[in-house]
Amino acid sequence: METFVSEFGAIWGGFLATLSLTAASAVLSLVLGTLLATMRVSPVGPLRSFGTAYVEIVRNTPLTLMFFFWLFVAPSLGMLVGLGFQTALVSLTLYTSAFVCEALRSGINSVGVGQAEAARSIGLTFGQTLTQVVLPQAWRTSVPPLISVLIALTKNTSVGAGFAYAELVTVQRTLMTSNPGDALFVFFGIAALYLVITIPLGIAAARIEKKVAFAR
Repeated sequence: METFVSEFGAIWGGFLATLSLTAASAVLSLVLGTLLATMRVSPVGPLRSFGTAYVEIVRNTPLTLMFFFWLFVAPSLGMLVGLGFQTALVSLTLYTSAFVCEALRSGINSVGVGQAEAARSIGLTFGQTLTQVVLPQAWRTSVPPLISVLIALTKNTSVGAGFAYAELVTVQRTLMTSNPGDALFVFFGIAALYLVITIPLGIAAARIEKKVAFAR
């Protein structure tokens, strides 16, 4: 317990690093995931094929392998993203966006076909139908599964500990190694800080799900 208290400055720094990586990756993943979902339901064949291929490949690729690619393979191909935060941000964004895409696509599929047909019958283009009619409803329906994706993203930030990014798990490993007598307190203290992020997200998901169900 003494180590957790005396080293709380370092632990708090790790917590902020985890929180900032989660927030930045979440915003970029939502943007990229929305774009991919749009591709997957597009009437343009090549866009649909690209979106499908991307999602299937990324979803079936381990996140650690994604980190390895951007840290060791990409530089040899002339693609430099930098160490630490940059590598973690790119890897998590590209990985999580595939899951965001599928969550949002399920929301798009839940919107009645008749609404899209009605929108097209009054002269709206595919893009207008998607952005003005379908996506607003799809987003509302998809919020609970999207929050589950963000909770998974929060936990996935721990992979950055093995790739030169000093977040909570990095701090935990350092403190447990240097203070083995307090390892148990450090472990549960760090675990509690992850819960500070994930539990509010879970509560928000449950409340939004109830509101969406009531609205229907």
